[in-house]
Formats: sequence, structure tokens, C-alpha cells
Amino acid sequence: MSPLVGGLQKTTNYKVVLPFYIYASLGFLLGSLLLLFTTDAVGAHHFNPQTLAVTHTMALAWGTMIIFGASHQLLPVLVEGKLDSDRLAYLTFGFTAVGIPILIYGFYEFDMGWPMQAGAILINIGVICYLANVIGSSFKKNKRSVHAWYVITATLWLFATTFFGLLLVLNFRTPILPGNSVDYLSIHAHLGIVGWFVLMVIGVGSRLIPMFLISKYTNEKMLWCVFALLNLALIAFSVLYLVTSSPALLYIPIIMGLVAIVLFGRHCYLAYKARIRKSVDQQVKTSLISVAQMLLPFVALIAALAFLPNGQFPRIAMLYGFCIFFGWITAIILGMTFKTMPFIIWNKVYHNKAHQGRTPAPKELFNDDVYKIMLYSYLAGFIIFIIGIIVLNAIVLKIGALALLIAAILYVYNVMIAASHKSKL
Repeated sequence: MSPLVGGLQKTTNYKVVLPFYIYASLGFLLGSLLLLFTTDAVGAHHFNPQTLAVTHTMALAWGTMIIFGASHQLLPVLVEGKLDSDRLAYLTFGFTAVGIPILIYGFYEFDMGWPMQAGAILINIGVICYLANVIGSSFKKNKRSVHAWYVITATLWLFATTFFGLLLVLNFRTPILPGNSVDYLSIHAHLGIVGWFVLMVIGVGSRLIPMFLISKYTNEKMLWCVFALLNLALIAFSVLYLVTSSPALLYIPIIMGLVAIVLFGRHCYLAYKARIRKSVDQQVKTSLISVAQMLLPFVALIAALAFLPNGQFPRIAMLYGFCIFFGWITAIILGMTFKTMPFIIWNKVYHNKAHQGRTPAPKELFNDDVYKIMLYSYLAGFIIFIIGIIVLNAIVLKIGALALLIAAILYVYNVMIAASHKSKL
């Protein structure tokens, strides 16, 4: 039996986890639909209703909700204890599940009134519930692993992101910050991208990837170094962005972040080399591909600063955001969903029946052929859409967005197959 399953049998209720997975799958579908119907916005400034709606759908309904679900499942493994409160997990789901569509509606209609404010408030309440659960679970023991500190710190950055986002929403109607809300968007975005997504993905991925590869490789010193580099880079970027008008100084935090990503990639590579299981399944390969994709946003950012001054390529922000939300975040979720969710389903269905006869392996709880088609469609859509952004061709953009939508439909289909699995002894 996988150590993941064994570690979860007494700690995580499937009723806590599955709603997040199902909600996130529908969020991915919605984000892909919005992308298909709003490709005209690619040529416009990135601060427009359609782009903001797509971005927050992918960041919240897709990326954040799947991380909420997976981390409620995996947190006991990382802290070597129990989830502090199922009730807080249910509250996290309830508040965020209601708040996210209200916020997205507010962005799409560009209504800075009650829809956006109410959505932002509900999301913040949900994040506070999640933060309380993470801290309560992590501090039940005197000692915490480096992976636990990644999760704790990432969650604190998430709260900073959502609370700052609420301030920006309120600032549109009532001036409470010096300057326009648009001036702070870059800080808000990077608090979420680096502080929440990158830290959480590295913290959990550095534990799960060696586990799924059955690799004994570990290097806590390197992980602590990556941890320090990312947090210092985020703080430095935020401070420099506010106090300096020289883009050259922004190279400092960008290079720090790039070094951290390279070190994490090396960590994954060494774990891969030291693996005991020589055959690597497609889900883990997808996650390893996503590690390489983490470099693309940095390449886009450095290119914008070094080679494209004075707005010579105004779509660089669009390319940057697409590489993040439809790139490495989506790729690692596509891989890890079908390495983590099947164990929860297996534990739900077969935990008390395993002695009655042969049970299916967790990987048999979803359709592997559908997964492969989904992966090919996703990779094709991702590459084609990037080409469409660069050449600004409407047909190419539509083809890329359509391929991504097909991938999302297949992903939802496979999630539903796994979630509705019945006993087959």
C-alpha cells in the first residue's frame, strides 16, 4: 500500500476533500470557456474585465481550490499528525465556493460595488478559516518539517494576497490607499503567484515527487535555501516596486527567484535519478514537466525588462500570466490530481472491504486513455495559444483556447469517473 494511503486512513475524511476537487475541476472548465470567448482581449491592456475574470477564475476557482482540497488531504502527511478541524475545512469550502463566483461576476461586469466587495469579503473569511486550520494542524507537535513551514508561510502569503485584494477593491470606491488601485496590481499578483502558489507547490511537491518516485533522496538544506530565496525575493520585489523607479533594480529579486526555481528543479532531478521505481507513470511525468514550465514566466519577465523597453511588446503581461496560470500551475495540478484523488476514493470505497478480495489499484479508478488524450490536448493548446499571443492571430488563439477547453472537459470527465466510483471486488 502507498505510504500516502496509509498516512491518510486515520486523518482525513473524504467528505472534506472531494468537494474541493470537483469544484476546482468546474473552475478549470469555466476558465477555459472564458478564455475561448474572450481571446479578443489578448491584444488589449491586461487590466480589462475579461482578462481579470479569466485570471481570477484560474487563480481562485482552479488553482486555489484544488490546493485547498489537496492540502487538507496532504497536510497530515506533511506535519505527521491529524487535520485540526474538519469543521474549519467545511467552512473554508463554503465561504470560498460562494465568494469566488460573485467576485468573478464583479470582474466580468466590472462592477466595483457590492458583488466584488461581497465576493472578496467571503473569500477572505474562507482563507482565515483555512489559515486557522493549517496553523492548528502544524503546531500540534513541537517540531515542524521544512515542508510544513512552506505550507504555513504560503498560507500567510495567501491571506496577505486576499486581504490586499480586498483593500484594492474598496479603494476603487473609497480612497484608502495612496494612489490608484491599478498601481498596486503587480504587488497583489506576485504575493499570490510567488507567496502562495510557488511556495505551496515547492513545499508539497518536494515531498510528494520523491514519494511517488519511491526515491530516498532528500536535501533539507537545499529546501531551506529555496525557502529563504523565495521569501526574500518576494519582499525585495514588493519594496523595490514601491520605492524605486528603476526597472534594473527589479533584476535582483527576479534573479533570486530564478535561482530558487533552478535549485528546486535540481532537487526534483536528483530525486528522479535516485528513484527505486524505474518506470515513471504519466501523472508524475506531467508534474515534472510543470517544474520545467516554472522557468517560462521568469524568461518572459527578464525579456520584458531587458529587450522590450517602452512597451514594445505590450502583450508581455498576458504572456507572463498565461504561462503561470495555464502553464506550470495547471500542469502540476493535472498530474497530481490523479496521484492524490484516487487514493482518497480508494480509501473511501475499499478501506473496510480490502479483506474481501482483490481490489482495484488506485490508478484503475480513472480512465488512463482519457488522461493521455487530455494531456496531449493541453500541451497542444498551451503551445498554440502562446504562439497566438506572440503573433496576435485570432484564429491561432481560438485553436489554442479550444484545445485547452477540450483538455478541461476531459479532466472534468475523469474527475467525475473517479468521484463516482463504486465498489468492484
